[in-house]
Amino acid sequence: MENEKIDVTDLTITLELDDGSEIECDVLTRYPIDGQQYIALAPCGEGDIEEIYLYRFAEDEDGQPVLTNIESEEEYEIAADRFDEILDEAEWEQAEEG
Repeated sequence: MENEKIDVTDLTITLELDDGSEIECDVLTRYPIDGQQYIALAPCGEGDIEEIYLYRFAEDEDGQPVLTNIESEEEYEIAADRFDEILDEAEWEQAEEG
């Protein structure tokens, strides 16, 4: 399994929050914006998702996920807006199928 790419949507990721606590999250999706990858996470086990965590996403030389904080408010807004669009597209597709 050397250098095998990981399908991050099948993963859970443990995040360490600013206060030092940890939270286990499901990967909702990974998506690109202008050559930069982003990832959306939600706490595991929550039926109604109330909190979403957005990060920059990359893979290291071994194909392992690497998350980094989105530093600027402008970049965060762009990433959040695109994630909202992805959710809207998914809802639209479900409505057409149903």
